[in-house]
Amino acid sequence: MAPTSTPQTPFGRVLTAMVTPFTPDGALDLDGAQRLAAHLVDSGNDGLIVNGTTGESPTTSDAEKSQLVRAVVDAVGDRAFVVAGAGTNDTHHSLELARAAQDAGAHGLLAVTPYYSKPPQEGLLRHFTAIADATELPVMLYDIPGRSGVPINTETMVRLAEHPRIVANKDAKGDLGRASWAIARSGLAWYSGDDMLNLPLLSVGAVGFVSVVGHIVTPELRALLDAHLNGDVTKATEIHQKLLPVFTGMFRTQGVITTKAALGLQGLPAGPLRLPLVELSPEETEQLTRDLAAGGVQL
Repeated sequence: MAPTSTPQTPFGRVLTAMVTPFTPDGALDLDGAQRLAAHLVDSGNDGLIVNGTTGESPTTSDAEKSQLVRAVVDAVGDRAFVVAGAGTNDTHHSLELARAAQDAGAHGLLAVTPYYSKPPQEGLLRHFTAIADATELPVMLYDIPGRSGVPINTETMVRLAEHPRIVANKDAKGDLGRASWAIARSGLAWYSGDDMLNLPLLSVGAVGFVSVVGHIVTPELRALLDAHLNGDVTKATEIHQKLLPVFTGMFRTQGVITTKAALGLQGLPAGPLRLPLVELSPEETEQLTRDLAAGGVQL
């Protein structure tokens, strides 16, 4: 049974976009995934995103994706929302992934803007609607034009929000003005998808985070959120500023690379990366260690 949701927070407030642990030979590490999922929920996450970009979804097979959802649901599905990435730039394939995620026990779907193809807004509308129609699961859109090549325009958000199962958006657009209008007009539950903008997005109406740095600083993210909700702007700002070195360090290169390195430094399940991603160099690892230490992370 999934945790209790509300229309305002359909997937909770603090979610981490979880890496996919691999064994030393590069195979899927389901035991490691379960241990990492339990650790993240114990640290304060309301939910986990699996099979997203941070989960190296471009390099995992459909079968591996289903296995991962089942394993994580078995590990934490009674304590946290398990949201499965199902978006690709092929609508038909996305529908297959959505149905497979539902069959594997996912509580929700994350649907990224179709990448590389650069469809017009009408194509986005039909694509996301088809995904929402494919299962009974609630859907979180994922607007990240820096990766996909196209934004989800505010008018499109408003139209998509009319669908009863499209309930949220993960915002990695980096535009607080557009976010303000889209939040006000669509009524979607808004989640920050850019850790550096977690606090600014809360200030314009976001309800929570889908975080990468949540792998290592979930308690701090929870404290920031609680301070904001309690009206303690000073404390929220202090926590945000304390975390600036972490936000910077974790995104000096591709986030999956630094996250797996940070988890490895903490002795948590992560394992190697699949090409085309590559491990940090020794010099980059030293810089990451300095960045995390500056943000108060104990290694």
